[in-house]
Amino acid sequence: MKWVASELHTHTAHSDGKQTLPELARGAKKLGYDCIALTDHNTMSGLADKEAVERETGLAILPGMEWTTFYGHMVTVGLRAFVDWRQAEPDNIRAGLTEIHRHGGVAGLAHPFRIGSPACTGCYWEFEVEDWNEFDYIEVWSTTFAPIRPDNRRAYALWTDRLNAGDRIAATSGRDWHEQKATDDPLSVTYLGIEDEQAPLAEQALLALRAGRVAVTLGPLLTLEIRSGATGRTYGIGAVVPAAADEGVSASCTALVSLQFSVREGLWELPPQSYRLAIWSNKGVVAERRIEATDDATYSLDIDAGDTTWTRAELWGVVKGIYTLIAFTNAIYFA
Repeated sequence: MKWVASELHTHTAHSDGKQTLPELARGAKKLGYDCIALTDHNTMSGLADKEAVERETGLAILPGMEWTTFYGHMVTVGLRAFVDWRQAEPDNIRAGLTEIHRHGGVAGLAHPFRIGSPACTGCYWEFEVEDWNEFDYIEVWSTTFAPIRPDNRRAYALWTDRLNAGDRIAATSGRDWHEQKATDDPLSVTYLGIEDEQAPLAEQALLALRAGRVAVTLGPLLTLEIRSGATGRTYGIGAVVPAAADEGVSASCTALVSLQFSVREGLWELPPQSYRLAIWSNKGVVAERRIEATDDATYSLDIDAGDTTWTRAELWGVVKGIYTLIAFTNAIYFA
C-alpha cells in the first residue's frame, strides 16, 4: 500500500480564492503534496487548465466543487460533470447525493460546525440527513492547526457518534486553502491509501477516498492493520473484519500500528517527547501505550474484538506547546 499526501479542500480566483490553479499546484508541491482536489464554490471553471498544470507540476488534481448553500457546505470530489447545487433545500440533500454519485463523485460535509449566520451564512451544517451512509466522508479537521479548534472537535465527535451508530463513513482534513500565504500553524495532511501504483494517481486517490483508506496527521503518517485471531488474516484501514464462523473461536486480535516519521521530511516538526498511542473502538479506548520515537516503526497492541463494530488508532502529543491529537486513522470495521 502506498500512502499519498493529499489536500482535499482548495479554492482559486474562480470563486473566492486569491490564487490561480498553477499557483495553487506549485504551492502544494512545495509542501510535499502528491494530490489536491480543486473545490471552488459552486463552479468547476477553474479546472480548465488542469491537464497542463498536472504536466508542469507532476501533481494529481482531482476535479471537485464545494456546494455552497444557505444550509451548509458540501465538498464534492471526482465528478465527471457539473452537478447543479441550486435545488438543494434542507430536506432534499439526498437527491443531490444521488446525482453526485451517479456522475462518479464522492461527497462530504465541509466544516459542519463552523460558525454560521451572521458571521458566515451557510457555513454551519443544517441539512437533514436521512442516511449517513449516503455520505462518503466528514471533513473533521478544517483550516490550520485544526485539532485545537472547538468546531473541529465537534466534527470529530460527530464522526465518532456516527461510527458508534453503525455507519461506515470516512473522516478527512481540509485546509480550505484560499491563497498562497505563509503560516506557522501546523498543516494537516490527508493521506490516501493507493492499491495500484501503476494506475493514474487521481483515479486511485478517488477510489481510496471512496473506500475510506484514509489517515490524517499534522506530521507523522499513522496507519493501522488488524490481524484477526478468528481468520488469521490481516485487514487494513477501510476494510471489514469478518465474524468468526465458529462461536468458540477467540475474539482476540492484534492491532498493528505503523508510524512513519520520514514522510514530508523537513516540512513539519514536533518537539522530542513521549507520545500516547491509543486504539479506540465503539467500546472506548481498548489499548494504549507510551512511545518515544523519531524513527519509522510498527507497534503491536492486543485487543479483544468481542462486541466491537469499529476501531481506529490515534496519536497524541504536544504541538506548539499544546497537548492535542496529532494523527488518527480511519476505521477498520467488524462484521
